[in-house]
Amino acid sequence: MEVLDLLDGDEAGIKSVTFQVNGLNAYGYLKSEKGVHRLVRISPFNAQGKRQTSFVSLDVMPDIEEDLDVEINDDDLRIDTYRSSGAGGQHINKTSSAIRITHLPTGIVVQCQNERSQFQNKDKAMQMLKAKLYLLKQEENAEKLSDIRGDVKEIGWGNQIRSYVLQPYTMVKDHRTNVEVAQVDQVLDGYLDPFINGYLKWISA
Repeated sequence: MEVLDLLDGDEAGIKSVTFQVNGLNAYGYLKSEKGVHRLVRISPFNAQGKRQTSFVSLDVMPDIEEDLDVEINDDDLRIDTYRSSGAGGQHINKTSSAIRITHLPTGIVVQCQNERSQFQNKDKAMQMLKAKLYLLKQEENAEKLSDIRGDVKEIGWGNQIRSYVLQPYTMVKDHRTNVEVAQVDQVLDGYLDPFINGYLKWISA
């Protein structure tokens, strides 16, 4: 697993992160995680010790290496450079090598700050943008063929694919497949196999 871009939260935690997972059938397994995830727990930042609910939206896309049939007009792009954050040594911290690309017609934003040079970061970000546009094109075609809406959900109540409950009981439940696991800590540490397998069976059925 390789972190490509990371933005710390205002008080703690992570506001947003982009990472790349390399391995056999990585996309085929991890596409089950795309969607809105809901966490219920007693927040350490709540003085009254009350339960709080948080949501996170997760996008999953394949790393498509071959040249995709996706036309991108330079006039449709806004490219911003900014200073890399986090570990990486003096070279990264002193130069504005991180790249953020906004595709104006769709509003898609991609970022990369992990590579050593601005050129490499831009190249990686463009690759990510092409993959996102390719998937968007596929989803639009699927909607036309089957006359259905895509899976893009609003980040909030009722749209979550999975709930992680730490209080008053412990349970992780996938709302698409009804797979449940009581060992929340194991799941938060990466034990996703039951959910991945349950999703693959559910989607094939």
